[in-house]
Amino acid sequence: MTFAIIGTYLAGLSLIIGSGFVLVGAIGLLKFNDSMTRMHAPTKVGTVGIGMLLLASIINAFASGEPSTHEVLIMAFLFVTAPISANFIAKVNIHRRACDPPPAPTQDGTWATLNVPEPDSEN
Repeated sequence: MTFAIIGTYLAGLSLIIGSGFVLVGAIGLLKFNDSMTRMHAPTKVGTVGIGMLLLASIINAFASGEPSTHEVLIMAFLFVTAPISANFIAKVNIHRRACDPPPAPTQDGTWATLNVPEPDSEN
């Protein structure tokens, strides 16, 4: 077996795995009811699924003899921005009281995002 054939099989396997992850993420997005649980499916499962699809593209490019770095840049951008946007969405839901509040801290009074100054809390 040549490297091109092995690369084709690996790319196909990555496409199947990535498509499965994307499908599970889409089903989770449709199935869950509130925004906090809906956020989990596309950010976690979708990121891995898209990562596997990009990995299949990288493997196919190397197997065909035309390496490309565009996919690596896309993957780096995706893996950096998806967790940050999920964090911002979660903070907005917590501040708008659209979900159950997180448990109170045991000893620290300066915990996370719910400790706002008095003038800001009147809005």
